[in-house]
Amino acid sequence: QVQLVESGGGLVQTGDSLRLSCTASVRTFSMYVMGWFRQAPGKEREFVGYINRSGSSTYYSDSVKGRFTISRDNANNTVYLQMNSLKSDDTAVYFCAASLKAFSPAQAMGVNYYNYWGQGTQVTVSS
Repeated sequence: QVQLVESGGGLVQTGDSLRLSCTASVRTFSMYVMGWFRQAPGKEREFVGYINRSGSSTYYSDSVKGRFTISRDNANNTVYLQMNSLKSDDTAVYFCAASLKAFSPAQAMGVNYYNYWGQGTQVTVSS
């Protein structure tokens, strides 16, 4: 049983920062590769970034690189998405996802790599 719960979304202004959290109800959290995705109204789910099991490696989409940072706290079964310099284009529902599959940098960018998903948390960036 794997349950993921996101939190931390809200309404912010352009240029603001926000930190999202995703907590997993699982004993072996450190075994999971964790990803963040987002989905804007009327659009497909979009890759944001991922972090490997130990937290030593991260990767981001070009649209968020340099502004967003993913980290994880395996002791507390939590992965974070720190979002800085937010833009209106960042407005979306943000999802965390988990996978036990063998790590593949290319595959970890796709939704099909992940077996488990949270319910999502809304981030709205206004001018």
